Amino acid sequence: MKTKLNELLGVISTALESDPVQGARMLIEPLSPAEAARVLESLPNSLRLPFWSQVEVDKKGEVLLEVHDDLRRHLINHTDEDTLFITLSAMQMDELADLEEDLPIPVVNAMVQAMDSQRRQRFALVKQYPDDTAGGLMDADATAVRGDVTLKAVLRYLRRARVREGALPEHLDSLMVVDRNNRLVGVLPLSALVSYDVDTTVSEVMVQGETSVTPLKPSAEVARIFEDQDLLSAPVVDDQGRLLGRITVDDVIDVMRDQADREILGRAGLDKHPDLFAPVVGSSVRRALWLGINLVTAFIAAWVIGLFEASIEQVVALAILMPVVASMGGVAGTQTLTLVTRGIALDQVGRSNLWRLVGHELTIGGINGLFWSLVVTAVAFYWFGDYQLGLVFGAAMLAVILTGAAAGTLIPLALKQVGVDPALAGGVVLTTATDAIGFFSFLGLATLILL
Repeated sequence: MKTKLNELLGVISTALESDPVQGARMLIEPLSPAEAARVLESLPNSLRLPFWSQVEVDKKGEVLLEVHDDLRRHLINHTDEDTLFITLSAMQMDELADLEEDLPIPVVNAMVQAMDSQRRQRFALVKQYPDDTAGGLMDADATAVRGDVTLKAVLRYLRRARVREGALPEHLDSLMVVDRNNRLVGVLPLSALVSYDVDTTVSEVMVQGETSVTPLKPSAEVARIFEDQDLLSAPVVDDQGRLLGRITVDDVIDVMRDQADREILGRAGLDKHPDLFAPVVGSSVRRALWLGINLVTAFIAAWVIGLFEASIEQVVALAILMPVVASMGGVAGTQTLTLVTRGIALDQVGRSNLWRLVGHELTIGGINGLFWSLVVTAVAFYWFGDYQLGLVFGAAMLAVILTGAAAGTLIPLALKQVGVDPALAGGVVLTTATDAIGFFSFLGLATLILL
């Protein structure tokens, strides 16, 4: 699909440039909302509004959910209120709640007024929870039945719901079973609904003890539960066990994707949802901050080198070999940092196994350090014909790889302790540590032994 969209992007761009009003409509129509959003984000600013004007009205709301925040607000600001009302009317409660802050107040008021009392209550329920919690993810339109009714009655209820709503809820794999007080008592899989005798009661075939989540549980933990237990959906209940809604796997996939994007882009100091064609000035300012942080760390490494300026002037080989020391320390540290950061995200690292993990990584670092220190000692001796330089180079290599292993383990844990995301800041701190200690050990040993 990636290749198809890349090829389609050029065709759509040409069509929009030749006819901004109708030129790409036939090309846009077959696209899913996610594909349309991806094309939108790939187009230059001048073609985005012409593309948006040719997206079908009933698809616009889903596209708004997929694009990044700045582009979403831009598109909403250039869409008339009547069109917004039409495209948003059929959306689920959790989706409406995600868009509400960016919508014009008259549109929000009109939508709320058009809802029946039940949907209005559900909308108010979803709105009160942050986006990064189970409550923010859930769909309040959870389909629930009582345990004392027959499967025949459930089938009749679903048929009526389909006629009334036009379709059943998305990703419906099970029905929630509640008591008279709306407390969750079990789950009725659709497989049981269609495979047992229709005169069987729900309580006889429902599954009890199914996993449920509370509305304030962080979305990252919800995603982990879905992954660990291979869930397609899960009920959301309050502290008294009353059913509030359900979360489906498509919402969880979005959470996982956002987490991956955040980690990858955060390491480069970029926004969670970067815009390929974001305004130049704003992008420059955001990137300048990260460049400034890296500049400071580079000056720290340069300061360490400056302490041994006289040694470098006398032994030119030191300047040639320094980048090798820094590079090996950085790679060794990054390997450990990545492993530990992932472990923290999955709650696999804590006080109970911290020092064992440190010892494990130092052991790996020691083995690799000894091996590669022997290799670089031989290379330096062969290259420069100086066995003392080779020994210094090898000792510094061992020291910097061990430093990378220790720093890669301890830095993300320390950052988490002070409330800083290791995925964002870990790389910068690690580079500073390995560069500074690597240069200091290499140049310091060279000064003591060679001069």
